[in-house]
Amino acid sequence: MSFELPKLPYDFNALEPHIDARTMEIHHGKHHQAYVTNLNNAIAGTDAEHLSIEEICRTISKYPVAVRNNGGGHYNHDLFWKIMKAGGGGVPSGPLADAINSTFGNFDDFKTKFATAGATRFGSGWSWLLVTADKKLSVTSTPNQDNPLMDIAEVKGTPIMGLDVWEHAYYLHYQNRRPDYIAAWWNVVNWEEISARFQQAMK
Repeated sequence: MSFELPKLPYDFNALEPHIDARTMEIHHGKHHQAYVTNLNNAIAGTDAEHLSIEEICRTISKYPVAVRNNGGGHYNHDLFWKIMKAGGGGVPSGPLADAINSTFGNFDDFKTKFATAGATRFGSGWSWLLVTADKKLSVTSTPNQDNPLMDIAEVKGTPIMGLDVWEHAYYLHYQNRRPDYIAAWWNVVNWEEISARFQQAMK
């Protein structure tokens, strides 16, 4: 079973002006495609060919670095596309909102913590909101294409929201202004999708 590049759930220009169409086109069609291609090459002829990407991530320490980098790249981007939408933004509601408020104090404090995790990640990486094994929310960041599902992660759990802070995610429009990109990104967040992932992770 080989992995495939997932179709974007919206047009390349759907997230403008916050994320420009050219960045989306390159990010999805070039970067994500490369992770998929390289992952398939790295697992060819191994037991990992028969595993889901989640199963591979959970036992990533037993695989070569090419599987870690490209498997993470595929998983992370697949989640990233789905937790954004045109006309997104606003604030979450329901159980997710309650959990954010009880964990972080209020939504604004959560936003600050999540944005800071991404803005201060040295080099390339991701900012995450995850559900830990004891069913608590946590904010963390990971280097490169690592994610909290991986058994090598500092903070482990089920990611429900991830922000790509690699330069390829924003450089055409924002150049080196990563905080500006992060601030704009809140306008395309798909809280319905993240809430659904939260409720699934809490089961």
